[in-house]
Amino acid sequence: MSIRKEMLSKVDAALEKEWLITNGLGGYASSTVLGLNTRKYHGLLVAAFHPPRDRRLCLAKLDEELIVGNSFYPLFSNEFQSGIFPKGYMFLKRFSLLPFPKYVYAIENVEVQKTIFMPREKNAAIILYEVFKKGDLEVKMRIYPLITCRHFHSVVDRWRNPLNFTQKPQRKKSVINVDAPHSKLIMEATDGIYFPMEKWVEKIYFREEFSRGESFLDDWHQPGFFEINIDRKSAKFAVTAFASENEEQALKISSEMPATTYDIEALYDKTVEHYESLLTNFYNTSKSLNIENWLNWIVLAVDAFIVGSIDEVSKSVIAGYHWFEDWGRDVFVSLPGLMLVTGRFEDARQTFLTFKKHRGDGLIPNFISDQEAKPVYNSVDATLWYVNAVLQYLKYTGDFKFVEANLWEDLKSMFESLLKGTAFNIRVDSDGLLLHGPQLTWMDTVVDNQPLTPRAGKAVEVQALWYNMLKTLEVLAKKFKEEGEAEKFAHLAENAKKSFNEKFWNTGKSCLFDVVDESGIGDASIRPNQIIAVSLDFTMLDSLKSEKIVDLVYKELLTPYGLRTLARSDPRYVGVYFGDRRSRDKAYHNGTVWPWLLGPFTTAFLKTKGYADFRREYALKNFLLPLFTEQVFKAGLGTISEIFDGDPPHNPRGCIAQAWSIAEPLRAYIEDIMQIRPKHEREISALLG
Repeated sequence: MSIRKEMLSKVDAALEKEWLITNGLGGYASSTVLGLNTRKYHGLLVAAFHPPRDRRLCLAKLDEELIVGNSFYPLFSNEFQSGIFPKGYMFLKRFSLLPFPKYVYAIENVEVQKTIFMPREKNAAIILYEVFKKGDLEVKMRIYPLITCRHFHSVVDRWRNPLNFTQKPQRKKSVINVDAPHSKLIMEATDGIYFPMEKWVEKIYFREEFSRGESFLDDWHQPGFFEINIDRKSAKFAVTAFASENEEQALKISSEMPATTYDIEALYDKTVEHYESLLTNFYNTSKSLNIENWLNWIVLAVDAFIVGSIDEVSKSVIAGYHWFEDWGRDVFVSLPGLMLVTGRFEDARQTFLTFKKHRGDGLIPNFISDQEAKPVYNSVDATLWYVNAVLQYLKYTGDFKFVEANLWEDLKSMFESLLKGTAFNIRVDSDGLLLHGPQLTWMDTVVDNQPLTPRAGKAVEVQALWYNMLKTLEVLAKKFKEEGEAEKFAHLAENAKKSFNEKFWNTGKSCLFDVVDESGIGDASIRPNQIIAVSLDFTMLDSLKSEKIVDLVYKELLTPYGLRTLARSDPRYVGVYFGDRRSRDKAYHNGTVWPWLLGPFTTAFLKTKGYADFRREYALKNFLLPLFTEQVFKAGLGTISEIFDGDPPHNPRGCIAQAWSIAEPLRAYIEDIMQIRPKHEREISALLG
């Protein structure tokens, strides 16, 4: 993935292209292809101090200056409210991503190559330089670190919230301590000399945050610079940065980090091998697949979202970069595409156990905050998606022993909590359907303390997931020889199915109501949630109703990059997701396109239309390939954005990389388009007779 000078010279367009690399702990490095940070979330080292949480932006960037003879050339660019200064991007010859970002600068007869990578499971970033020169030019390079050590959601005003830096400079190294929040940052070069020379770079302007109505000015501390003499025709050197909360951790990381350029190159090769192994394992898991460049990028993108802890035991999923945490709903919608179709079964097991540990009042948490250890439980469907993920896990692995030993009693306990009633007015109603309060589904935005899409009562996808849960529990009860339990689940499922078909079918529009309130009145809004009632393994709908739903969603909601969240004919429809948080929230679920919905839509389309070759070719060409082959080269390079505008040209918005935007389309591609079905799928079906 390479961008040449001609495209890089179009500054505004180039600044919309961003890269992201991760360390497997929730930490990351990210910027634009020009190396100019446009977000408060951009940085070369965003470290997860309590993986995968407590993420702090420690090293914002490195500003390089090339000295050729008596001439000084800045290779860097920063933006202020008055404009971009300096314009070092003018010397940028090429940017590439394979799989790590690489910048190539050319000045006079000197070329500078800069590659950024993160070692696996270390809160560290390494910037590897290679400089080539022609003739007998006297060449030096100065590298100026810009640091903040702030929480990544915040910004710094040095006069109002000073961070109080102290540093201990050494010959090629600086150890920096920050008082609040308490952090330690160590930066070290493999060559040259470090010169302490402290100053502040104030009022850095983040254009993306300004457009989002967020805090958009930041102050960076520049503690000094590294100076390297280029006294040969070519030279290689590196700057390593790593962060921790205390000295003990810092010394441990320091002892594990390579000290020479040779060793750093070996670590680089080892890190590349990790990504090569992901591709090798994926294609070995799905041997009938042809190797495709776009598919390689999708598979590599999967790895960014699967995160562990410092103890290397528990696993979870970051919902989206840059700013999301591990959200229960997103985790278990994404788990099949991230971990099952890719053969990462141990990651799946550890993720189930992580969220089992955080279960509260019978509910899987909605999310676990980056700053708070206490989970938040305001979700009706996270628990239901969890159970569906268990079903999918069994379809792929047949590992009933793991489920029986570790999850079965908890699954039954979750069911009992829902049956009796739990927080947020979540309970089974007298008609066998699942009743819930407002703002508990995935359409959960709030403006002025009022939910925009409250959907209180009985949301359509919640009922579909509830039925799916009951049938899954019936399967498990039969497998584990608990016949009385199996009969109970079967009876409740049949009751729910009868009530659902009586109350949710909208005869006027030949589709499902989006919500039925407590008084039995249906909401006729045309939204995509009903497609989940068709796509799940266990459905309450007959084939005729299912096909009518697919046809309506196809006609009213389908775009090249996902499904709209509301039909364009609806007066509440908002076609562009832009502006401050209030404006964006009004659009978020009222027209904005979500690519994750292409997963269930593709599944439902082929489920109702049949799996003939021409049907699958049509679905691939029209539903998935535009997303896979176009969007990986836009916005977040090599990955897929969270959302898109409802109106053409459907510009990418929101997070530049979203777990379920990758996971669900990938799952549908493997299972439905390529017909690589889960190995134990028939065994599950057989248990229901």
